[in-house]
Amino acid sequence: MVKRLYVKRMTEESMKRVERIDRVGLMRTFVRIVETGSLSAAARQLSTTQATVSRRLQSLETLLGARLLLRTTHATRLTDDGERCYQHARRVIDSWLALEDEVGQAEDEPVGVLRVRAPHAFGQEQLLKPLTDFLQRYPQLSVEWMLNDKSVDFLSDNIDCAIRVGAEVDPATVSVQLAEVPRSVVASPALLARFPKVSKPEDLQALPWIAISTFYQRHVELFDGAAQPTRIAITPRLSTDSLYVARNTTLTGLGVALVSSWTVKEDIQEGRLIHLLPEWQPTALPVHLVYPWSRYYPARLRRFLEMMKQVMPGIAGMRKPANSQ
Repeated sequence: MVKRLYVKRMTEESMKRVERIDRVGLMRTFVRIVETGSLSAAARQLSTTQATVSRRLQSLETLLGARLLLRTTHATRLTDDGERCYQHARRVIDSWLALEDEVGQAEDEPVGVLRVRAPHAFGQEQLLKPLTDFLQRYPQLSVEWMLNDKSVDFLSDNIDCAIRVGAEVDPATVSVQLAEVPRSVVASPALLARFPKVSKPEDLQALPWIAISTFYQRHVELFDGAAQPTRIAITPRLSTDSLYVARNTTLTGLGVALVSSWTVKEDIQEGRLIHLLPEWQPTALPVHLVYPWSRYYPARLRRFLEMMKQVMPGIAGMRKPANSQ
């Protein structure tokens, strides 16, 4: 009898503690667990401990009176109740974000932290001016500006949006083309002095190359207005994923490279590099802003997208997409 009274009293105390917990916070934690796939990954993204995440999950399960997740040493999966809870929680969180934007900010001004991944080259130079202007315009907003040329996993990387150059569009995401980047085939005068004159695309095969592995490795394609491109096999002396490494090693005379035109504009003007076969154009690289699909997007993401669509085609070295109106 005493034991039953003790258990009842403890249950009542637990429920009182649960009632004081931020329910939206519990749902956010639960959604993060589901979308990252584990309690430990959710804890890392929420900047807390796994024990705290586990307690929040238990509190939500106590509130709802249902088991939401089945956990083993190897996997975590949703129960039927957990699946229903997840769908409802996503809608509640989206509605809460909309309420925060509409009520908390009279003019829909962005607040909080926007997490953006950008390519190294663009992120270090071309995009810094518009990013700085954006932050100065919205003083209550902060941006985490992360530079990485690899594909992004929005859930595990905890990223709001990514600027992608030349990447294939993922149909599971929202992808907005902002601009395109013209490219040029370049080489140093010292390198060209050691080989026969380049007068047609096929002559490029005799030259050593520097490959940018994210865009080309064993061949390049050039157009002269014909429907079909001319494909040229190349032999790289160096392969790199860095646009800057490709440009700098081309300056040393190591090889020919196909690079974004903006990176070598001054080098060509000042004679440090030669623009080879300018009448033959490589395909321009599309630039997209990519973000995960959601029922609601906070003001910080909407305003960033508006800014990027406006300024990107006018940034030095970029142009409007060929298919834009």
